[in-house]
Amino acid sequence: MGPHRRGGSAMLEVVRRWFATERMTKADVVAGIPGAIGGVPDGMAAGVLAGVSPVHGLYASMAGRFFGGFGTSTQLMVVTTTSASALAVGSTMSEVEPEQRAGAIVMLTLVAGAMMIVAAILRLGKYTRFVSHSVMTGFLLGISANILFGQLPSLLGAPVQGALAVQKALHVMLHPFDFDWRAAVVGIIAVLLLIGLAYTRLRTVASLFALIVPMLVVLAFGWNEVGTVADTGEIPTGIPLPHLPDLSAMSPSLVFGALAVTVIVLVQGTGVAESAPNPGGSRTSVDRDFTAQGIGNIFAGLFRGMPVGGSVGQTAINVSSGARGRWGGMWSGLWILVILVALAGVVGKVALPTLAAILMVAAARSVNPDQLSAIWSSGAISRTALLVTFIATLLLPVTAAVGVGVGLSLLLQLNQEAMDLRVVRLRVEGDHLVEAKAPKVLSDNEIVILDVYGSLFYAGARTLQAELPDPAGAHDPIVILRLRGRTSASSTFLHVIGDYARRLDALGGRLYLSGVAPHIRDVWTDDLLDAQGLNIEFFPATSTLGESTLAAYADAEVRIHREQGH
Repeated sequence: MGPHRRGGSAMLEVVRRWFATERMTKADVVAGIPGAIGGVPDGMAAGVLAGVSPVHGLYASMAGRFFGGFGTSTQLMVVTTTSASALAVGSTMSEVEPEQRAGAIVMLTLVAGAMMIVAAILRLGKYTRFVSHSVMTGFLLGISANILFGQLPSLLGAPVQGALAVQKALHVMLHPFDFDWRAAVVGIIAVLLLIGLAYTRLRTVASLFALIVPMLVVLAFGWNEVGTVADTGEIPTGIPLPHLPDLSAMSPSLVFGALAVTVIVLVQGTGVAESAPNPGGSRTSVDRDFTAQGIGNIFAGLFRGMPVGGSVGQTAINVSSGARGRWGGMWSGLWILVILVALAGVVGKVALPTLAAILMVAAARSVNPDQLSAIWSSGAISRTALLVTFIATLLLPVTAAVGVGVGLSLLLQLNQEAMDLRVVRLRVEGDHLVEAKAPKVLSDNEIVILDVYGSLFYAGARTLQAELPDPAGAHDPIVILRLRGRTSASSTFLHVIGDYARRLDALGGRLYLSGVAPHIRDVWTDDLLDAQGLNIEFFPATSTLGESTLAAYADAEVRIHREQGH
């Protein structure tokens, strides 16, 4: 048997095991229906937001849900189009000629999918925790504002003026009568249906009514002036089939756009995992969800779709509809396929103002006043992060705003490391160590034990340098720095304590390091310290808390008595 055949058999075995463990229930099949009903208008609206035909959003919603659902560790996660990623795509597509956008968006989706899979292989999921909550909230708030401002002309049938969403909305407000009243009626009807039905039992199908009722109004009155989905391009009929991408569509801006989409999707996917815990209580894997979303994007691209990711809103519908496992979201993709095949002609008659209405209502609902209030009350740093990211998202392309957000998150992390550091003194009382305030300066023949709370990397190490007691003017001072629990130490930290050790040594004193992890001592060899002219006493950590520090203190007392005896 050849290797190809053995590989095929192994793949079939994996698929067989998956179907054996992932049992499909009637509840999953039924739960997929409301998801599909909500997914059709959401997918179409995402296409409009991305600046391409709504069909790309429909195909993505179908393929992302089904193929992405196979591998998610978050069992109820729905992988589909999201407003944030669609707006990022729209920012990139604005630089592409309209006739080339169909090929470009497919290529962008495939590249983003590949990036997500690479991120999973490299286990980059742990780094999503470094994206500040304030930064992410400010970014999503800016996305919501951009949607509200940017879709206002489409809702009212007004001419679009300006490059920024704020400029478009401002032009509409300054020209209140420069719009198509028929389009405005259609859009407002959709908004009223979305808001009104949200408080009834029909809330899960509110978006469907928001599509159908305005469409019937347009047909009944013969308002041909109102734009429809068919005006954006041909609506294919039949079962969608995979296509090979147009490699000539690849460009540097497309790669940067794919990278921005990847960051947005991965961070949002982590939020979905937190909002929808697994029914059986099993733990989720961020990296496995990365892989699943990457696969969803690969297949979305092959089916001529746009980028997809874990959707908080669609996952919530999946949960509330009674889904039991992954098949719930996957069946919603299959039901969308049924709708595409059976109602392709109807899709083309959907009025464009209704899609703007769906986007605007969803954007308004995504704003959480309680969350904003909590961040605003958390201090100046959180408020600054929120405002800077929000303004950047309003005034810059989404791809640039993502870069600002990521950079700001890293700066906040470094700032937190520097600010959230405290040095305390430990006094020896019998066999115990009692915490006290650290001195500002050292005295003659004094033994000072110091413990540090906070990070000792980079900025934290520099902050420690400023917080260590000043030895200037003292004779034979000894400082014991407790490093219990430190699993690693940066070169910056070594430089800081090296400088401090030299200052103590010049005064006849000595620096002791207690509670040192064995692997750190292995790195800080005697040869390394000798080469730098450092005299440091090491007391490795033991299984008994405080033992190495007390041993260091006893050795320091002997040294002091010996020096005084001389």
